[in-house]
Amino acid sequence: MNILAIIIAALAGAAIAVVACLLIRKAQLKGRTEDIIRMAEEEAQNIKKEKIFQAKEKFLQLKSEHEQYINEKNKAISETESRLKQKENTLNQQNGELQRKLKDAENLKENLRNQTEIANRKAEEYDKLKDKVIHQIEEIAGMSAADAKNQLMESMKAEARTAAQSYINDVMDEARLTASKEAKRIVINTIQRTASETAIENAVTVFNIENDEIKGRIIGREGRNIRALEAATGVEIVVDDTPDAILLSAFDPVRREVARLALHQLVMDGRIHPARIEEVVAKVSKQLDDEIMETGKRTCIDLGIHDLHIELVKLIGRMKYRSSYGQNLLQHARETANICATMASELGLTRRLPAGRDFSTISERSPTRIPICRTHCLV
Repeated sequence: MNILAIIIAALAGAAIAVVACLLIRKAQLKGRTEDIIRMAEEEAQNIKKEKIFQAKEKFLQLKSEHEQYINEKNKAISETESRLKQKENTLNQQNGELQRKLKDAENLKENLRNQTEIANRKAEEYDKLKDKVIHQIEEIAGMSAADAKNQLMESMKAEARTAAQSYINDVMDEARLTASKEAKRIVINTIQRTASETAIENAVTVFNIENDEIKGRIIGREGRNIRALEAATGVEIVVDDTPDAILLSAFDPVRREVARLALHQLVMDGRIHPARIEEVVAKVSKQLDDEIMETGKRTCIDLGIHDLHIELVKLIGRMKYRSSYGQNLLQHARETANICATMASELGLTRRLPAGRDFSTISERSPTRIPICRTHCLV
C-alpha cells in the first residue's frame, strides 16, 4: 500500500511538474509571441511610414512634372496664339490694302468709262465734222473724195517711179565706179588677215636610225623582215649606202606614214620578225585611222561645218598627209575656207550654214550658196 501511494504520489508530482513546465513554456511562448507581434507592428509602422514618404515624393515629382508639362503647353499655346494674332493682323492689313486697291480700281474704272464716253462723243463729233468738211471740199472742187484720192495716187505713183529710176541710175553709176576698187580692197584685206603655212612633201620619207646594227635587224635574215614589212604596208623600202637612214617610197602618203610609225615602234620595242611586223602594222593602221577621223571631225568643228557624211569626214582627215604644190592639202583647204569666210564678212554675208541645212542639197544657184562658202571650199 505504501508503494502504491508512493507511485501515485510520484505520478501526481510528475503530472504537476509537466503541467508546470507546460504553463511556463506557454507563458514564455506567449511572451515571445507578443514580442514578435510588437516587433512586426513596429516594422509595419516603419514600412508604412516609408511607403507613405515614397508615395509623397512620387506625388511631388509627378506634380512637378505635370506642372512643367502644363507650363510648356501653356507656353506653346501662347506662342501659337501670338503667331495667329500676327497672321490675323497681317491678313487684316492685306485685306484693308486689297479693299483700298479695289476701291481705287473701281474709281479708275469709273474714270475710264467717263473718258471713253467723252472720247466716243468727240469721235462722233469729229466724224460729223469730217463728213461736213469733205462735202464742202467736194462742192468746191467739183469732184468726189474717191476721184480726188485716185488722182492723187496716180500722181504720186508717177513721181515715185521717176524718183526711183533716178536713184537706181545713180546707184548703178556709183557701183560701176567703186566696184573694182572695193573688190581689190576686200581681196587685199582677206590676204592680209589670212596667214598660210607651207610644208613641202614628196613621195619619199626618210626614216633615221641610230646605227647599222639596227639597219641589219630591220633587213632580217635574207631580207625577210623587209619583205614582210613591204607586204604589210604596200611601201617600197630602200636600203642603200646612206648612213643612219632608210628610205620609204610610195605615192600614198598614208601608207608611208603607217610604215614610218610601224618601223619606229618596232625599233623601240626591239622585237623585229614577220609575225610581230604584221601585228604592229595592223595596230598602227587602226591608230592612224582613228587619228584621221579625229582630225576630220576637229577640222569640221573648227570651221563650223555640220551634217557631213562620215566618208567625207575621213577624206578631210586624210588630207593632213597629202600635199599639193608644196603645201599641205588640209592646211590649204582650211586657209581657203577662212579666206571665203573673211570675204563673206567683208561683203556683209552670213559666214555659216543655217541650222538644219545640208550643203549637199543646195544647188549652185541657191541664194544660200555664198553663206556656206567654208563647206564648199573644204569639200
